[in-house]
Amino acid sequence: MAEIEKKPWRPLGLENYKREQARISRKSLYNTTAFYTTYSMFVLYFTLRSKHPIVGLVFYVTGLASYTLIEYLSHRWMFHYQFRDVPGIEHYLHKIFDSIHNGHHANPLDGHHISGRLRDLLPLFVVAAPLSYIAPIYTLPIMLAGNVQGYIITEWIHHSMHFYKFRDPYFRYARRHHFYHHSPKGIGRGYGVTNGFWDIIFKSRYPDHVRWALHQRPKSKRLAQAR
Repeated sequence: MAEIEKKPWRPLGLENYKREQARISRKSLYNTTAFYTTYSMFVLYFTLRSKHPIVGLVFYVTGLASYTLIEYLSHRWMFHYQFRDVPGIEHYLHKIFDSIHNGHHANPLDGHHISGRLRDLLPLFVVAAPLSYIAPIYTLPIMLAGNVQGYIITEWIHHSMHFYKFRDPYFRYARRHHFYHHSPKGIGRGYGVTNGFWDIIFKSRYPDHVRWALHQRPKSKRLAQAR
């Protein structure tokens, strides 16, 4: 008789809760994705029809890649900075960064606190987008388009980390790296969401023994089981 594969037991209530929270998170992401991706593709289309499409593509890819730095800096020095809830701009920043991100750390499965809402960064975008056109479309405007597309990609990766379990090596690495940041011992390090590169540059990398436990020990166990 073939041996039945044993699956880890999980409470049915938890699975139902995760599905519901994933739906809430996706609903927020759909609106944000539609808006910024439409803008990004619009600028990319006209860039490719400009006199310098290759230069434009270089700037677009640079915008995509450089968002990983924006992701790190905003996570470390904005989302983890405690703004005061006082009248003025600081109240607005507190509402966006403190309440939302603190809620995310308090309950990493809360669908209301995982994905960025369209209105959160819209004021900044409304200012930055027109200003970018002081330069040719194949330079600053297309680089900003790459930035916002990088933002969308990051949001979907973050959403997937909390609700899905893909088997590819990158996702498993990024998921372990991010989940340790959610632990009491890891909250002061590991600010990179999609990768750990900027944690190395800014010296907020997890200690050696933590990295070994997160990424090497599971491999050792699998090798031992294979033998």
